Amino acid sequence: MKKFIPLLVMLFGAFAANAQSDNLVKVFEKDTFDTSKGKIVITFFGHSSLMIEAGRQVIYIDPVSAQADFSTLPKAGMVLITHEHGDHLDKKALALITEPQTITIVSQSCKDLVDKALVFTNGMTETFGNFKIEAVPAYNIVNKRADGIAYHPKGNGNGYVINYGSKRIYIGGDTENIPEMANLKNIDIAFLPMNLPYTMAHQMAADAAKSFMPGILYPYHLGNTDPQLLVDLLKDAKIEVRIRKMK
Repeated sequence: MKKFIPLLVMLFGAFAANAQSDNLVKVFEKDTFDTSKGKIVITFFGHSSLMIEAGRQVIYIDPVSAQADFSTLPKAGMVLITHEHGDHLDKKALALITEPQTITIVSQSCKDLVDKALVFTNGMTETFGNFKIEAVPAYNIVNKRADGIAYHPKGNGNGYVINYGSKRIYIGGDTENIPEMANLKNIDIAFLPMNLPYTMAHQMAADAAKSFMPGILYPYHLGNTDPQLLVDLLKDAKIEVRIRKMK
């Protein structure tokens, strides 16, 4: 019997270590901002998945299961989906965070893909309590598939401007440096995608930022792109570039 005791100890130790590892909660980066209506907290899950908490409300942007365990996170007051691609629209994640009263806003390309969703076309604006949501264009001009069709055709997807108190937050979605960005005004916080061939290269993202001059810029949807190159390109611009784990 004695010869089995060391083996049992080893097996128990391995089991305990695995159980401890499985119970570890992933810690996400968060940034907090003051507004005229109180604080906003932005949580960075990864890639294009974000959470915004403000005024006891929770807004998710493009929640995708690969980025977080949404079963452990707060229920959504609102969800914004930029377009239909699987790294932005994930029905499994939606099922975990939505309730009957959740407001889910989707782009034209998601029509009929999400039950009871509000379809916002480019240019639509609506106010929900203390939040005003603006849908803005997000599309490719240069980058196309082998068949010549843009990865993100004009009119299919949305970017969003979220207004809360004195803050305006721009979520770019999957887009290039499109002319409509010059119409963005008084953007305090911006998220711009930066990964080829689907969205923007470093110089294009820098030019996009300069066209509307946000106070703070987060490059996101990064893939294998090095965001430090964007920092270098904008070092003389009056834009604070913040790097978070958004691959």
